[in-house]
Amino acid sequence: MSDNLVAREQLKSVIERIERLEEEKKAIADDIRDVYAEAKANGFDAKVLREVVKIRKLDSTEREEHDAVRDLYLQALGMLPDFEPANAPIAASVETPGEED
Repeated sequence: MSDNLVAREQLKSVIERIERLEEEKKAIADDIRDVYAEAKANGFDAKVLREVVKIRKLDSTEREEHDAVRDLYLQALGMLPDFEPANAPIAASVETPGEED
């Protein structure tokens, strides 16, 4: 019976901690929303700010991969001109023997 009481108290403690953290999370979310509203009032685009915050969380490799895939999708949809990626080797114009212009 003593084990049951200990387990009940542990469960109650865990639940109360989670509830406190949920309250803190809501308060922080409200603070973040206020900062975005302030930024918008100062002429910043909140949607773009959210994208920048998301991008800054990525390391450089993840960011490069994300950019490459995004550009590939945009190019496939005709939203970007066909182009060689900036880090792609430049292809030299080489004539094949026997070919003439």
